[in-house]
Amino acid sequence: MTTNVQIDRLATDDGHHIGTLILDAPKSLNALSLAMIDAIQPQLEAWANDPEIVAVWLEGAGDKAFCAGGDVVALHRAIVTGATGHDPEASDGFVARYFSHEYRLDHTIHGYPKPVIVWGDGIVMGGGIGLMAGASHRVVTPRSQLAMPEITIGLYPDVGASWFLNRMPGRSGLFLGLTGTRLNASDALFVGLADRLIGENRRDAVLEDLRQADWREPIAAINRVLRAHARDSQMLAPEPQLAPRLTRIDALTDADDAESLIAGIIAASDSDDPWLARAAKTLAAGSPLSARLIVRQLARTRRLSLAEVLREELTLSLACAARGDLAEGVRALLIDKDRNPGWRHRHGEVPEADIQACFVSPWGGDDHPLRGLVDRPAEEKPTHATG
Repeated sequence: MTTNVQIDRLATDDGHHIGTLILDAPKSLNALSLAMIDAIQPQLEAWANDPEIVAVWLEGAGDKAFCAGGDVVALHRAIVTGATGHDPEASDGFVARYFSHEYRLDHTIHGYPKPVIVWGDGIVMGGGIGLMAGASHRVVTPRSQLAMPEITIGLYPDVGASWFLNRMPGRSGLFLGLTGTRLNASDALFVGLADRLIGENRRDAVLEDLRQADWREPIAAINRVLRAHARDSQMLAPEPQLAPRLTRIDALTDADDAESLIAGIIAASDSDDPWLARAAKTLAAGSPLSARLIVRQLARTRRLSLAEVLREELTLSLACAARGDLAEGVRALLIDKDRNPGWRHRHGEVPEADIQACFVSPWGGDDHPLRGLVDRPAEEKPTHATG
């Protein structure tokens, strides 16, 4: 079976190796399939125990995208054929299998014992951010565009977004989750989704400098290389869009309840600021159920660990497939492409019972597919140095 992942090793001058993973499905903008997930997971586990491997490099094929998100077309097919059972190993459990394997991979990257460098060039959305967010060294380029646009397909920001959105400046994470707003490279650095901005034409030079580096101290080796290329790329940074609007965003999201919050943002659709107006219109056109789930999910997971968050997300993702708007959202955007989804509810008319039902886990604690996830202590995880 084709996995659409190129797996290789780059030999360094001092006798070590960098494990390289390339998502190789450029026609779909490297959308993350279950086969790709299931190829990457065991390879990372093997490299973690391989003394010759000093770091992992992860990128996407082509010049348009690192990864545009999960394979939602396959998820749509599974939903319409009834494969929304809660047992990932059952014949009707494709949706549970896909999300549980994806979240386990994201968790592996967050706690990986060796440096992981993600070259986040081009489009990085949804599942692509899931792969990138937990890496120790996250590189964006001037043409990078990051977003969690799940509200447009009847889902919600998952892949650990319930964890990292809550850790963004002010209430920007809540705003981004509700509006699916795209971030440029400067914005990604501001909210903490990226560590370095490097010109995309420097990719080969970066790899060559890594090959020639002194790997006795891997974190220092990577930092020296990336820092130098980032310093020489400073003039390429795009104009930030989010930071200058943070005060306005915090005001828009300062509400006493979900309905007031959502209505307040939608009211900005006629703003004289095109950036804000576009964000508000995306929320207005998105799934009303998803909007309420986003607000509820971020509140529920505010103080949870990453592992706890991912377990909560698996429950919610399965509910979005089985009883929510996911199938209809994907149909309208990617199958029939009529961009006219027939959402189950209207804004302001989502029953509380429908929201609550999406948070009811079909598993007990002992049979949850992600029960084995344990967060690695922060001091044991390699992180890039600042500066």
